[in-house]
Amino acid sequence: MSTMTERSDRPGGPGDVPIGRPPTNRRELSAKLLWIGAYLVFLGWPLEDLVSGRHSAAATALGAAGLAAFVVAYLSLVFRNVGRPFSARTVGTLLGTIAVLACVLAHSLGGSWLGLFVYVSVACGATLPRRGAYVAIPVNAALMYLVGRHSDEAEARNLLLITVLVGFGMIGVRQLVRTTVELRKARATVAQLAANEERLRLARDLHDLLGHSLSLITLKSELAGRMLPGRPEEAAQQVADIEQVSRQALVDVRAAVTGYRRARLAAELAGAHMALTAAGVAAQVPAEPDLTGVPEEVEAALAWSLREGVTNVVRHSGAARCVVSVTHRQTLDGPVLELAVEDDGTGGPARTVPGNGLAGLTERLEAAGGSLEAGRTRRGFRLLARVPAAGAPDVGSGA
Repeated sequence: MSTMTERSDRPGGPGDVPIGRPPTNRRELSAKLLWIGAYLVFLGWPLEDLVSGRHSAAATALGAAGLAAFVVAYLSLVFRNVGRPFSARTVGTLLGTIAVLACVLAHSLGGSWLGLFVYVSVACGATLPRRGAYVAIPVNAALMYLVGRHSDEAEARNLLLITVLVGFGMIGVRQLVRTTVELRKARATVAQLAANEERLRLARDLHDLLGHSLSLITLKSELAGRMLPGRPEEAAQQVADIEQVSRQALVDVRAAVTGYRRARLAAELAGAHMALTAAGVAAQVPAEPDLTGVPEEVEAALAWSLREGVTNVVRHSGAARCVVSVTHRQTLDGPVLELAVEDDGTGGPARTVPGNGLAGLTERLEAAGGSLEAGRTRRGFRLLARVPAAGAPDVGSGA
């Protein structure tokens, strides 16, 4: 019965008692004791019977000791079982103790003590497995009625239905507590998964951003070094480009860390042309693809795909020519948008073994409902990213 009054599992309020969780401080301990102790008010009838003077001094003393033992066993059983449950043997021992005390006290001292069987039903519903409780509660009610026939049959009939209903109600409350605990664990799991997903997002962004930018900076640095000292003006231009790329990379990294960066395909196409040209690769890149009706997350996925594809061409391909195309197609599954990056290079082992870049790119595209294909062709290497483009026209933008 103690858990019926625990109002919320939200921390913070002065009256809030965490459901299904042991108290962590004195305030929570006091609150739980208060809620559990409130239901002991129904022990007023046995107390009134003790002070009424109807029993001898010895019977009164024994009754008081038995009542005290009953209350201690009941509180220990129900209160402890809410947080860190007792073992099955301990639960059985305590349940047997309060059941025996209820029988002895009600049989010896009269019908005023039959209310103890209500607490036995509560303890059965709160601590026993569901199937065990379904059996123990009716058995306890029948035992109460048998004892009541000796002491006060009318009172036993009045308490019979209450004893059964309160016990079964406690089974429902216990299930509610269990569900609350499971929801709390699920919420913690979701929070952990969200944190892991954010770390993966940041890792993908940093890989894609820094891999592309650092590759371009390396190429331009080598080019500037070859231009010195014979062509200082052209070398200075390369150094200026390096400064521009590094500043943009810093801006992109900051934006990626804060989570607000959204890659744009048009900007990546311009950057791809510059990177390929700086690497000495003849580039064929569309100027302004038609992105009418394409969602932002789809465009961002294609922009990251282009960045990764061009970075691989610059780093690993050894190609002399690279063609980038963006094409709208109509399929049986609806309109799709395809980005292809094709080169004529032979490359090395890094192009045949999927690395962090392609793995992260695959995750990005799958999150946008798309797919990635990458592999060798007769002419070289081809990376094809395909994403759904609802509402996009069936017009090829081509290379």
